[in-house]
Amino acid sequence: MSVMYIRGGRPLEGELAVHGAKNSVLPILAACLLAKGPVTLNNCPRLTDVAAALGILRRLGCRVEQEGHTIVVDPTGASGCSISEEQMRSMRSSIIFLGPLLARAGEAHLSYPGGCELGPRPIDLHLSALRAMGCEVREEQGIHCLGRPKGGEVQLSIPSVGATENAMLCAVGASGPTTITNAAREPEIGDLQSFLNSLGAGVRGAGSSTITVEGGRCLSGGEYTVMGDRIVAATLLSAAASAGGTVRLRGVDWRHLATVLSVFHQAGCRVESKLEYVELFRDGSVPLRGAPTVRTAPYPGFPTDAQAPVMAALAASQGCTLFVETIFDSRYRHVPELIRMGADITTEGRVALVRGVERLHGARVEATDLRGGGALAAAALGAEGTTVLSGLNHIDRGYEGLEEMLRLLGADVERREA
Repeated sequence: MSVMYIRGGRPLEGELAVHGAKNSVLPILAACLLAKGPVTLNNCPRLTDVAAALGILRRLGCRVEQEGHTIVVDPTGASGCSISEEQMRSMRSSIIFLGPLLARAGEAHLSYPGGCELGPRPIDLHLSALRAMGCEVREEQGIHCLGRPKGGEVQLSIPSVGATENAMLCAVGASGPTTITNAAREPEIGDLQSFLNSLGAGVRGAGSSTITVEGGRCLSGGEYTVMGDRIVAATLLSAAASAGGTVRLRGVDWRHLATVLSVFHQAGCRVESKLEYVELFRDGSVPLRGAPTVRTAPYPGFPTDAQAPVMAALAASQGCTLFVETIFDSRYRHVPELIRMGADITTEGRVALVRGVERLHGARVEATDLRGGGALAAAALGAEGTTVLSGLNHIDRGYEGLEEMLRLLGADVERREA
């Protein structure tokens, strides 16, 4: 088991390119099943979730090669239509293969997915979307879907990112047009649309609440570059706000981080946003201020994935910050670990009240989910003494070499075998 030793009290300084977005590359990899030729993807992060997705593609009969941050997927020999329980449980977003499998093979057999335990994330929205496109769906010791999609009207009860993406992928292979209403608007959905259209699909409306898919088009192979990861950027900015210093990030669109940057500005950081980069400066001799209420919401609201890292930064501040989590039921699992480091946080249901303390202190803490792990690393950088962070398997799902990124910014971080 690996652990991370983080010695706090050293300001961060430097410039870094943000790696490709986990939440973009996973649906794009699933979408490769729809292509009729090889697909080359650039800026793909080396994450355990990405490795799990590549394993699924190989099991389905795709040829997959990976060199550095480039992945080549050749789906021409794919013939499988089932994914093993072990592979499904390796990552929550494995359900994203359901739509393209149906579109390609006319059937799909999956068990229920795994991933971080953040409370109920029902897949019924995914299944109802497939039914709306004319597919037969049965839940009997797993998920069994039959029939090629015909297209139709998909009305989502909530703007679920995963259900929107699955509906898009299934609809691309449908025989007729599809309209998705109350669609999620996250930037990663726009990235998926751009990828599909680069192969010849007819998808319109990503970024709005209505997406239309022409259906029936033949998708060629091609080459595409995945967008930068806005949540990795939010975590690194949280680390800079916690430790102090100046950090400049390239390869990410600051507009996708507008709500996060607004909170840091209100907390007393100086933020500079340009087309080429986003930069955050915090004078370490001046304490952060508590921010007004931070309420998570679907995009363009404050992202739920940034809630934990931003909370970690504001744990050492003057004043109080109220966090309201509207997306997941169990997204405060990092709070007991922050309290071990001296934070003063009270939670009740979906609300967390952070009473800022003068400074956190190092402790032995454990990441129990992906973003909570990033939060604990950010908190440790601003704390007195050394923090020993375990549970790195969660962090490795979404951050490529987090310790190396932090070292490049001047942090004193070391990964060791426990």
